[in-house]
Amino acid sequence: MNRILQLVLLFYIPAATAQTAEFPVGDGWAGNSVNTVVFRKNSVDSHENGTQFTAYYDPEGRMVIACREAGSPVWTVHPTRYTGNVLDAHNSISIAADSEGYLHVSWDHHGNPLNYARSVAPFSPRLGDREPMTGCNEDNITYPEFFRMGSHLIFMYRDGRSGQGNLVMNRYDTRTREWTQLHDLLIDGQGERNAYWQACTDSHGTLHLSWVWRESPDVASNHDLCYARSRDGGISWERSDGTRYDLPITASTAEYACLVPQGSELINQTSMTADKHGNPYIATYWRDAGSPVPQYRIVYVSEGRWKAADTGFRSEPFTLSGTGTKSIPISRPQIMAADDTTGTKLYMLFRDEERGGRVSLAECTDPDGGRWQVRDLTDYSVGAWEPTYDTERWRRDGVLDIFVQKVVQVDGEGTADTRPEKVVILEYAPE
Repeated sequence: MNRILQLVLLFYIPAATAQTAEFPVGDGWAGNSVNTVVFRKNSVDSHENGTQFTAYYDPEGRMVIACREAGSPVWTVHPTRYTGNVLDAHNSISIAADSEGYLHVSWDHHGNPLNYARSVAPFSPRLGDREPMTGCNEDNITYPEFFRMGSHLIFMYRDGRSGQGNLVMNRYDTRTREWTQLHDLLIDGQGERNAYWQACTDSHGTLHLSWVWRESPDVASNHDLCYARSRDGGISWERSDGTRYDLPITASTAEYACLVPQGSELINQTSMTADKHGNPYIATYWRDAGSPVPQYRIVYVSEGRWKAADTGFRSEPFTLSGTGTKSIPISRPQIMAADDTTGTKLYMLFRDEERGGRVSLAECTDPDGGRWQVRDLTDYSVGAWEPTYDTERWRRDGVLDIFVQKVVQVDGEGTADTRPEKVVILEYAPE
């Protein structure tokens, strides 16, 4: 560890262990969870040269881009000319730095036309004009997400509305600096349902995708967990056994990784990862029939078949129903995998009122029967925060740079009259 980072760690340790450090960025809007929803892909992103970016809405609803050099405790904060509807927690900001260092940003969507811009120069926080990507299927966008695919970027979003929407996928070529639309209908709800997805890329260049189906805008109509993967950059898709999909994927042709009935408190839009062998792991939560307590679950492939593991460490019941952004006593989880000579270790980031609403991390080396060890990474509550982190920093260095802000979420898309809260990047380096 270099001397600068040693000094930084000495001065930024308000949390539970010497493995954590906090780096303040700036004051952000905190009247709902728009800055901290789990489907921000990504809230923090870094380039191979160490330049790291983050983005958030400030107290006036302006979109702010901040950047720093690797190891620096100081962020350069750049308020942009763009704003977002912070009164709707769906309208989050997603960012990605491409292989050349250009920052790509998409923001302020809940069934409205595309908002997208690129930085004016590599490693710059200054954004250019708003522009289209492909000009196709860009009028009714929700949940924009970026994923790194080698030197290219993948962009996914929902075209349509809750209960009646389709998954669209674009790809950015850094050589031509142009977007093309790979699929305008990758997963087809057939006008009756829509897919709420999560995705990841692995070290082999495979794009993994999983989703729950929702039959109506009511979150209680979430059901089942499905899976697909692409080995050619998102062009063709197959099941976990290698059999090819005919596109688009529908409810009748999808591979079902786990069957979960409606009314099970199954949450949507969580996270997934893959180990060094390309085996996928999906983190979510639901309630078993006969139990009032939703538990965090890991759905994964082992020895060629799907398994579902119950983490089992929660004890408090709650129910999940209705429309809009919900006020829930636990966050949706993020899952990460680390591989060494002894096998795969899983890490799961979450927030639970049972633990005082802190940023918490669960660890396990055997999801099939091992005990999860849970620790808190902060000694304070983060309100309705959900976890997002720098996926590229984790992939390269095995370090978690976590976007943290204490926020309030009123149930059903309400907003709270609350003061701004500091945005910080919480850094955690597992042993």
